[in-house]
Amino acid sequence: MLEKVKVAVAQVSPVFMDKEATIDKTCKTIEEAGRNDAKLVVFSETHIPGYPYWRGINPISRWSENQVKYIKNAITIPSADTEILGDASRSAEIISVIGCNEISDVKGSNTLYNSIVFIDEEGKLLGRHRKLMPTHGERTVWGLGGVEDIKVYDTSIGTVGGSICYEHHMTLLKAANTYLGEEIHCALWDGYWFMDWHPGKKRRYKAGDDYHLCDIEYASKEYAIETQTFVLSACQYIPDEKMSEDTQDFNIASGGSSIINPAGVYITEPVFDKETIIYAELNQDDRRHTKAYLDALGHYSRWDILRLDIRGVPNKPFAESPELTYGKIKEVAEKYEADPDKLEKMLRELGY
Repeated sequence: MLEKVKVAVAQVSPVFMDKEATIDKTCKTIEEAGRNDAKLVVFSETHIPGYPYWRGINPISRWSENQVKYIKNAITIPSADTEILGDASRSAEIISVIGCNEISDVKGSNTLYNSIVFIDEEGKLLGRHRKLMPTHGERTVWGLGGVEDIKVYDTSIGTVGGSICYEHHMTLLKAANTYLGEEIHCALWDGYWFMDWHPGKKRRYKAGDDYHLCDIEYASKEYAIETQTFVLSACQYIPDEKMSEDTQDFNIASGGSSIINPAGVYITEPVFDKETIIYAELNQDDRRHTKAYLDALGHYSRWDILRLDIRGVPNKPFAESPELTYGKIKEVAEKYEADPDKLEKMLRELGY
């Protein structure tokens, strides 16, 4: 990671359920962050084209109408849409991390995913992260991510990763990101809420509420100190008066974006109820100070008794097996001083 780097969190409203208009607004925000010398800008969960706050609406026929519209306003990764975002990132010389509603790239599928797209300052698509487990009513909207979504990216400013909303309560995912070497973490959320006793009883944060009564705060702060990473917490904001009747049962788009140091201390405190870009300078010494006390990749780990198992195969419709040629069999046989013909016969009988 660079010794010092300026970063940004874009708390700008999507043009709700309108992919093209939101992409256009996103590109302008990327350009603005770049003009202000930020080297990384992060947008909220499903910023393109907005979070499906209507996810639990009844009757089902109304939900179905919204879901079809959501499918029509999803992006494919990669596509002309990501190229547009890449052009903006290259022009602004900035790394862009953007939450989006993604449609499957499997031919014939219309399944959606809650995803993050990572683009570097040269406009190159680094990759994507699909939310591993959609939360509660989200399971009626999105499919599940897979082992291929557990990754971080080496960039010009440091190793960058990201998680979506309640993935920050997935203990082993936090450990995986840590062990992959994450230094700057992008935390994408669908808003900010006031929680009354349990997660099933929450509402949109309003001025005068105690913002400490939201698990976004302690999830993001704990992520920071537990992993010794900088956390850029990007929370979706849509003005209350622009939230449609369909969204009122889960209207939480109040903003609340912040930036947190590796000790779990706010560099920039949460900002509510307005469109803004927040900035902060990340100082590598803040990581060093925290890691001097606890280093999850060193003196504060016990891999001899506690280890992480990342397993599974990519979530694809067809199995992909490497071609087993006689040449490869002979190469392995010679390495172990075995008869290649016998080895080939054994492998064929086993179905390889």
